[in-house]
Amino acid sequence: MKMSMEAGLGRIRAVLRRGIQGPQALAFLPAVVLAAFWMGGEPLLILTALSTPFIYLYFSGTPSFDSDTGAQARQQDLADIGTARELAQQALDRARVANLTTACIMVEVDGLDEGAQPTGEELADGLRDLSLSRLRNTLRRDDIALRLGDRRFLILLGPSLRLDLESLLQLCTRLQNVLEEPAPIENSTKYLSACLGFCGSKRLSESASGYQLIEAAQVALAEAVINGPSAIRAWSEHMRMAHSEQRNLRGEIDRALASGQIQPWFQPQVCTSTGRISGVEALARWIHPSRGIVPPAQFLRVLEESGRMERLSEVILQHSLTALRSWDAAGLDIPRVSVNFSDPELRDPRLVERIQWELDRFGLTPQRLGIEVLETVIAESPEGVVARNIVDLGKIGCHIDLDDFGTGHASITSLRRFKVHRLKIDRSFVTRIDRDEEQHRMLAAVLGMADRLGLETLAEGVESVGEHALLAQLGCDHVQGFGIARPMPPDQLVDWARQHSDRIAEAQRLGRGSA
Repeated sequence: MKMSMEAGLGRIRAVLRRGIQGPQALAFLPAVVLAAFWMGGEPLLILTALSTPFIYLYFSGTPSFDSDTGAQARQQDLADIGTARELAQQALDRARVANLTTACIMVEVDGLDEGAQPTGEELADGLRDLSLSRLRNTLRRDDIALRLGDRRFLILLGPSLRLDLESLLQLCTRLQNVLEEPAPIENSTKYLSACLGFCGSKRLSESASGYQLIEAAQVALAEAVINGPSAIRAWSEHMRMAHSEQRNLRGEIDRALASGQIQPWFQPQVCTSTGRISGVEALARWIHPSRGIVPPAQFLRVLEESGRMERLSEVILQHSLTALRSWDAAGLDIPRVSVNFSDPELRDPRLVERIQWELDRFGLTPQRLGIEVLETVIAESPEGVVARNIVDLGKIGCHIDLDDFGTGHASITSLRRFKVHRLKIDRSFVTRIDRDEEQHRMLAAVLGMADRLGLETLAEGVESVGEHALLAQLGCDHVQGFGIARPMPPDQLVDWARQHSDRIAEAQRLGRGSA
């Protein structure tokens, strides 16, 4: 009985609070004053004037979230997703009653799990408590901050007059800076990184639910994590559509790999001194039966998130070696096909054995296969399985290309230790070199270093005749890009290669004739 009475009083207080809290309360003051004077004269008027501030403070000073769940949320640190949605619904309801706005911020802190490894789970819990405390100390009293898991935090902002994109972005930046301050751990210091995704209620429809507010912030956080570390993203309708598309693709990815919808297309690489084809790069393409060509950035993310990168590697390798055999049978001179290998694939302890088995099955020598490894992988993996696989692939005769050179931090020692054969110069160094003197000097320095180290060079992203000509003058060995040829299916490459050989032969014939 006592609990039901307290619950009833709580509901009455909630109704009164909604009525008199916030700027709209000022509209009722003249009516209250006139009523007091009419009912009790001057004494009651004076009493009303003196008591009004205390009544207002009593109601407006209570926690923002009216239900028992909201009150408990201020006392607890960890909540489940069901509680989070309920709190979000309360935040939306209260903001709408007051004609104000609210927002949800999702935070994922990287490095909390790592803290558990050297000294136990107790240390990781300490880091989580510290992160939550830092969030709460940065927020207002009207806001709520809770943990949703080992690395994820939820923030719901109390109703506010101004929660536009700029102010929310500024708040997220402050929260990120606070979370990424060095965290003292016993006799050392731990550095954390935080990604944040947020959505303001103004960005959703007027009928949006707490479930939708939470989902929008989760979608924004997922986008931030992909673009991390330390990224901040705001939810948008375009992001929601892209996320929905990602979910649909994730459900189709296994069938696409099994049915041959995902296959390599091949982009030619040309020698700058002879003009002949020096190799091709295999680039994954998804030809969807109803969607058409799915952008690689879109489905590669799905493959990575679903843990299918190793399966993609197997599919691309098999199709590439099949194509190489078919080109040999057609009488084409294509010395090598290069295949991209990501960090997860290079961690397979059986990778070298698997590649050697595939080469033997197709009757091809290891020299016909190029292995493209990102510079960041080499820079971040000086030891262990990845390093051993790269070195062993070089030892059996595979051609090792260092991809996107210039964007990572691989040292000269790494280049020699991993027995890299060729540097693939990132397109950011190539763009506009025929018109930008600073780009010209930078690229000349890179090519000079490669020459002194005895490494071949390949410039990717070549899009104009001017860039191609200047790269040849600077001594770049090979070029690749839309200015030479776009990626194409293996059967189209046969026609392109023959036409290209005819053009080279004709140019040589004309050159001899003019001489």
